[in-house]
Amino acid sequence: MALRKKQKTCVETITEKPDHFDGLPDDLVVFVLAKLSASASRPSDFINTIVTCKRLNRLGKHQLVLSKAGSKALGVKANNWSDSAHRFLVRCVVAGNTEACYTLGMIRFYCLQNRASGMSLMAKAAVKSHPSALYSLAVIQFNGSGVAKNQKNLSSGFTLCARAAFLGHVDAIRELGHCLLDGYGVVQDIPKGRQILIEANAREFMLTLSAMMKRQQQPMFHQCDQFGCFNSSAGPDCPLLSDFGYNVGGLEVHPVNTFLREWFGSGKGVGPWIKELLVYRVRSTRDPIA
Repeated sequence: MALRKKQKTCVETITEKPDHFDGLPDDLVVFVLAKLSASASRPSDFINTIVTCKRLNRLGKHQLVLSKAGSKALGVKANNWSDSAHRFLVRCVVAGNTEACYTLGMIRFYCLQNRASGMSLMAKAAVKSHPSALYSLAVIQFNGSGVAKNQKNLSSGFTLCARAAFLGHVDAIRELGHCLLDGYGVVQDIPKGRQILIEANAREFMLTLSAMMKRQQQPMFHQCDQFGCFNSSAGPDCPLLSDFGYNVGGLEVHPVNTFLREWFGSGKGVGPWIKELLVYRVRSTRDPIA
């Protein structure tokens, strides 16, 4: 009997393995999770990690981790939108995540019909020099969203657009050029407008070429439909170089723009809202400049 007990003890000793993860300090785990949330290519990459165990779930809610979450980690799909997804974005906003402020602001403004809260969140991101937030606020000012048509603030829209353009937002650079060409919210300056449009198109082409090389896509030039773009196996296209009558493969789309497209495409949106989103698509697909 004693021999049997001794053998059992030996077997237990051999099968036991130390858990090195438990020995890692919380600070190191938080640092790794923060890197993961910042570089995740989709929300599931981050979520599937933090649901692995209670410790990762607890540390995954650390303010540093949530504050570093990138746009792709926050890029929830429209058909997956839920209260839990909303709460996660709110947590990131409270943690000081600028990208979350912009993402949740766009969703609330255009999809959840909460314009005051949406603009407030986008403004919070714009104060921290978020280019897309600045450009979105510029579009809102140009459109006069939520106010009468005669209350549009074109000068504020131009100022916000100029700031976004200064930070390198390509759509803002293009819109800035059109504003100067048309005298829209600013004194008309045709030579300067054309110069800025050339810069915008050159930036678009270089960014698109770089993205296509990374994706190893073969086709570079595509035909345009009546809206200036169409879907293909290479991904969504956009009217790059359209000011000069050309079109090349699309740049990478921000996840919140994909969310809005899916949201309204599913019929969840209402008519007037989608019209506001399309105003500057129409402006950017005007006739080529001479």
